[in-house]
Amino acid sequence: MERKLLLRGVLVGALAGLLAFVFARIFAEPQIQTAIDYETGRDAAKAALDKAAGLPAGLAGPDIFSRAIQANLGAGVGMIFFGVAVGALFVVAYAVCLGRVGNLRPRALALLVAAGGFLAVYLVPFVKYPANPPAIGNPDTVKDRGGLYLLMVLCSVVFLVAAVWLGQRLRERFGNWNASVLAGATFVVAIGIVMAILPSLGHLAGNEQQSGNHTTETPLALTNAGGTIVYPGFPADVLFDFRLYSVAAQLILWATIGLVFAPLADRLLKAQSGMVEPERLRC
Repeated sequence: MERKLLLRGVLVGALAGLLAFVFARIFAEPQIQTAIDYETGRDAAKAALDKAAGLPAGLAGPDIFSRAIQANLGAGVGMIFFGVAVGALFVVAYAVCLGRVGNLRPRALALLVAAGGFLAVYLVPFVKYPANPPAIGNPDTVKDRGGLYLLMVLCSVVFLVAAVWLGQRLRERFGNWNASVLAGATFVVAIGIVMAILPSLGHLAGNEQQSGNHTTETPLALTNAGGTIVYPGFPADVLFDFRLYSVAAQLILWATIGLVFAPLADRLLKAQSGMVEPERLRC
């Protein structure tokens, strides 16, 4: 049965990745292109300032793939494979929870696991380290940013699992509702402490040296030696739209996995239980 569940999870994940890509291609890709155009204009303005100051101009490396390939084939294949990976992990979590978190029906469990995955794997880490378009991000801090984000994801997943375990332990003493509230509050407090301890991206050493003490890596206005603005800061509306569409794309991914997998798992588990019962009767 586990193999059948895994196959269904992988197929559903591929579908979810495809739907998320279609949404991102329509809504998020224009914001990415705007960010790239901003980055190109800012680099040109900075090169002009460096030239006027007598500084050597940096050489930009050539793009291995064109923007058309990146935005269509590359992003599409990447999102589908990402959906497959998420679908496989979802099935593992579903199989672990099946029969161990109360008398939940297979459909309801699938929806709860999908909601928990979206919360722990994406939304909670997003609150601390939100998604940024290509124009935002110091190349010198890529390793630090990646490590901090993965640490945030790990803490979020571990704390959610611990909260579910705690809720099960408290259920007999406080009841389902009170136990769920206590477990949820514990998760919020624990993850809040982690968020308070971990540094903001703008406080990384590479960013402070480059832009000063700021909370985010959002590019500030570029000024000349006299303090006159020669190129504006990154547009706030583009940043907001990109982050909004990023959350929506992930929501589509996880919602599709939960909603489509739920009836498939329900039918499979009912069929398996129907096959087991006659065998027991023959015994």
